[in-house]
Amino acid sequence: MSRVDVRGRLEELPFSYRVSKDGQLFISWHGRRVLILRGEDTRRLLARLADLDEARAQLALAKTTGNFKHGNERRGR
Repeated sequence: MSRVDVRGRLEELPFSYRVSKDGQLFISWHGRRVLILRGEDTRRLLARLADLDEARAQLALAKTTGNFKHGNERRGR
């Protein structure tokens, strides 16, 4: 996994997720909600996350969010 996360960003555990009562899965990055999954997508991702350790779960969440961070975004000031 070191080749995927060369800068070690996922070691900081930036992603988290929460499942609501109605089955929606909220994925957050540093506490900010970036994606909401529903239905079959939620079930598939939860099944995948159940078998992974924390580091690989972070990578799975990062891949699920898709084309998300490139490094050229402006920072909030």
